[in-house]
Amino acid sequence: MAVDWQNYCTEGYFDELILNNDKARNGIQPLVDYLNSLSQEDLQERKNAAEVAILAMGITFTVYTEAEGSIDRAWPFDIIPRILTRKEWDGIERGLRQRVKALNLFIDDIYHEQKIIKDKVFPAELLADSRNFRPECVGVDPPLGVWAHVCGSDLVRDKDGTVYVLEDNLRVPSGVSYMLENRQVMKRVFPELFENYSILPVDDYPSQLYNCLASIAPCPMEHPVVAVLTPGMYNSAYFEHSYLAQQMGAELVEGGDLVVAEDDCVYMRTIEGLTRVHVIYRRIDDLFLDPEVFDKESLLGVAGLMRAWKKGNVGLANAPGAGVADDKVVYTYVPEMVKYYLGEEIILPNVPSYRCVNRKELEYVLANLDKLVVKPANESGGYGILIGPQSSAKEREQFARMIRKDPRNYMAQPLLTLSTTPTLISEHVEPRHVDLRPFILSSQEINVTTGGLTRVAMRKGSTVVNSSQGGGSKDTWIIDLEIE
Repeated sequence: MAVDWQNYCTEGYFDELILNNDKARNGIQPLVDYLNSLSQEDLQERKNAAEVAILAMGITFTVYTEAEGSIDRAWPFDIIPRILTRKEWDGIERGLRQRVKALNLFIDDIYHEQKIIKDKVFPAELLADSRNFRPECVGVDPPLGVWAHVCGSDLVRDKDGTVYVLEDNLRVPSGVSYMLENRQVMKRVFPELFENYSILPVDDYPSQLYNCLASIAPCPMEHPVVAVLTPGMYNSAYFEHSYLAQQMGAELVEGGDLVVAEDDCVYMRTIEGLTRVHVIYRRIDDLFLDPEVFDKESLLGVAGLMRAWKKGNVGLANAPGAGVADDKVVYTYVPEMVKYYLGEEIILPNVPSYRCVNRKELEYVLANLDKLVVKPANESGGYGILIGPQSSAKEREQFARMIRKDPRNYMAQPLLTLSTTPTLISEHVEPRHVDLRPFILSSQEINVTTGGLTRVAMRKGSTVVNSSQGGGSKDTWIIDLEIE
């Protein structure tokens, strides 16, 4: 037997697969039995097969180092899937739908009447100091009232089994291509496992994404021209940009490929002349979108693009300005948004959070830096954070100075004991911490991926799951069985 479950120690964490008595959770025993039937050689052979498939499929991500610049690396993938039951997933899905609906209402309100501020539910000073609020978007009415068409919310599970939302990604959320490719790799490596489980599919995401984008075309049409706007091949998410464009049958373009003509419509340069573009799935940040409006030095965007969008001549997803809600301090107000806009209690709770803009909470954070995780409002990828229990006194002193200087830019949370799941490390199966990023598409209706991208911290004891910092990923299965 390749897997030594007797020595698989969950160390008091909630394990997604194994209970504390070394037994599998309800409904997952067939997977454990299958793993038990494999020899060490079999397991290693499957791992090698996955690595070969990843290389053959060209699944890469880009990391940046001071010494070597940008480097393309093979996508780090673990062959043991992460499993949730349909019953549990249904509750998570309802919570995600509720959350993204409230967030879109909040963004629309912020760029119009700002009722939530007038009613003193959301502080005006937070908006005044928001790095991602775009005054240029005030009064704009995007199609269907949707600003964040694609959202990736990060979920974590604490040691008591509670699922929390760690953060919401509403600007240019990435990772969905790896969710899709993970499934393809698993089907190649373990085709027999898909006969034993009724695993909900994720393969229809590209068509759902296309339909979502097509819904914001300037006028109803059967086949609007959709383009994916990428910063270029040196961007860390370029694999995803090209993959999604190919899967949707959309055009992959850079800023120089597009032009806004005198009629304020967007056109794509082709060898046959200019072709009208109706929808742009933009994968570049607001400030680089249009040098006429934002950064005048930007070579990534398209001059006049904001003008074309405001006149309703092109759909943009996500809409410029949606990042006002992609702020870790604004995140702390999502439960209040849900109650204010929907009249409901939040289904998926936030991780308990401390707002450094609040004097009493600031004092608590500064006095307990050794116990908390401190996050800047607008960083991503796990950068710029302080993990208090793993930090040095010097690091805590530095963060204390930064927090005092700009309390609006920081919030803090307790260090959760993230759930673990069995992961093949070298020749052994060991528990590793995981999170989950489902993707939510909003147009006439809201669609949630059945699962998402499970990210895993490959280093023992680490809770940093980002691929750029040594993390990996797993296929995520939603199955029609109950877990205890």
